[in-house]
Amino acid sequence: MEVQVFGSKKSADVRKALRFFAERRIKTHFMDFAERSPSPGELKRFGQKFGVRNLVDRESKRFVELGLAHAMLSDDRWIEKLCDEPMALRQPLVRCQHKLTVGLAEEEWLGWIA
Repeated sequence: MEVQVFGSKKSADVRKALRFFAERRIKTHFMDFAERSPSPGELKRFGQKFGVRNLVDRESKRFVELGLAHAMLSDDRWIEKLCDEPMALRQPLVRCQHKLTVGLAEEEWLGWIA
């Protein structure tokens, strides 16, 4: 079993997710937003399951800095914006094969392992 974790090491939830999988000796592939932004295809995959607007972290510092609180964007435009500004995404984004989660979801991850 291998898990992909997308996020920033600065995020406490990302660190918790990485620790969760490390404690269970599950191999993780970490994609750091500081080094590389997520691809539009990857974000669309998460957006199809959760809805693109649910990927946006409206509480994040970057979201507020960009002044997006009243933005009326289409899903495609949100994907484009989030690729350019990944720190406005809810973190972590976690993928294991075809299973996806957004945010800290330890109970669901336990179900993946069982």
